[in-house]
Amino acid sequence: MDSITIALALLLAVILSGTISRLSPFAIPLPLIQIAFGALIAVATGGGVELEPDIFFLLFLPPLLFLDGWRIPKEGLFRDKGVILELALGLVIFTVLGVGLLIHWLIPAMPLAVAFALAAIVSPTDPIAVSAIAARVPIPHRLMHILEGESLLNDASGLVCMRFAVAAALTGTFSLVDAVGSFLWLAIGGIAIGFAVVWVAMKAKEYVSRKLGEDTGSQILLSLLLPFGAYLAAEHLHCSGILAAVAAGVTMSYMELRGKALAKTRVGQGAVWDTVQFALNGMIFVLFGEQLPRIVSGAARIVTETGHLHPIWLLIYVLTIYVALVLLRFGWVWVSLRFTMYRAARLGRQIQTPPVRLLVAASLAGVRGAITLAGILTLPLFMNDGTTPFPARDLAIFLAAGVIVVSLIVASVGLPAVLKDLELPPQPDHHQQEDEARIAAAKAAIRMIDEMTNKMSEGRTDADRYSDVGTRLMEFYRHRIEGHGKTGEDAETVRKLEEAERRLRLAALRAERDEYYRLGRKRQLPDDVARKLVREIDLMETRFTI
Repeated sequence: MDSITIALALLLAVILSGTISRLSPFAIPLPLIQIAFGALIAVATGGGVELEPDIFFLLFLPPLLFLDGWRIPKEGLFRDKGVILELALGLVIFTVLGVGLLIHWLIPAMPLAVAFALAAIVSPTDPIAVSAIAARVPIPHRLMHILEGESLLNDASGLVCMRFAVAAALTGTFSLVDAVGSFLWLAIGGIAIGFAVVWVAMKAKEYVSRKLGEDTGSQILLSLLLPFGAYLAAEHLHCSGILAAVAAGVTMSYMELRGKALAKTRVGQGAVWDTVQFALNGMIFVLFGEQLPRIVSGAARIVTETGHLHPIWLLIYVLTIYVALVLLRFGWVWVSLRFTMYRAARLGRQIQTPPVRLLVAASLAGVRGAITLAGILTLPLFMNDGTTPFPARDLAIFLAAGVIVVSLIVASVGLPAVLKDLELPPQPDHHQQEDEARIAAAKAAIRMIDEMTNKMSEGRTDADRYSDVGTRLMEFYRHRIEGHGKTGEDAETVRKLEEAERRLRLAALRAERDEYYRLGRKRQLPDDVARKLVREIDLMETRFTI
């Protein structure tokens, strides 16, 4: 019962933090508000939630990583694959080595393996936290795509590096050859298992749907279970559950493109996953805040082991680690850009040099968030003997937590200042592609309407009525083809008219819905009929608001 009460309290804190964030006149990042809520809960209750690292990891990470892989824009991922791989793999290893050695030099009492584990877990970035910070100062689309792609892969690479470092801390040994071989097995096996789990599940779902019809609730529940199934299967076979969850999400995105699910299933599934993402990310930061008082007190108790006697050194450590992360990231981004420009010049292409402020923004946008917090809390409580405490665990958790908070604060202040009035390289314009897709879809619709009209009216005495209906529908699609086939100023005029039509349609739909509700309140419409009609309006409104 206590666990249920705690879970409900955490969800309530997530809801209240979202409300406060929207009411706040200041651009306070939502994660910071959630951390503050968690700290208040801890102070008010005088205790804290006992977190089992393995359970915490299983509950929070698979669905978040799965959703990242599912929803990341694939066009941007493949277009900037070179830059993303350099950041997600090269920068992570560079960060682990550089920051790990720095931490061990700063804190000699922290074993080198634990220092590397801490460096590995602070290396992944969190685009969700960046999006929350930049809500009022939009980040350039291409930079956001790069950050999203980087976070998709560096979550996995950073957590896998942490796993090796923790294993070295527990056993006291480390072999580079064994590590490389294990990494390949973990990576290839995890990716293959993630793909296989989703592919088999989707094929089975399609078979059942063909035979028995599609049940929306079952399909949504299946999508919620897939990341856990991929993660547990990979872990059972001693592969990377992290990469399995990511691969499962990417596979899901491609399976979804086959369009086998019903429209209402897709609408419901999207809504459910939006809620899951908001709840899990919020609960992670609320839990972080709830654990913060205990983390601070535990770190303060062992700070004397570092050779310093004042807790102010904790803040110095956090700031030093954060500055090192930013500087290493800026240096890597600068070198990566030069290398990219050199390769482009060799191929005879020209790349516009981005302003330095954009490089600074890319460095500050390396915000640490949910993945770092989830990963650091999975550090073992004890060594392999089951009695000896894991060395400097509380201190490592505090330093990672401090880096998360500092990165959120600095980015919330620095990103708007750096991006303000920044002249950016031209962004790719997708209007032409969208227009071409709409024209192709309209032509396909006209062909289908013509074919269906002929079939429905064949041999009937009232065939003219079917032809009239088909003509009216085809006229709508011909109007769309004519409008989207224009270019230049005419195309801009069409878009303005479409925007006006969209606003009028939304107003009309909302008036319809209000009338259904009014009739329902007056009991002039049965409840089930009112719900059905309102759902129809909601689905039509979704078309104009997505």
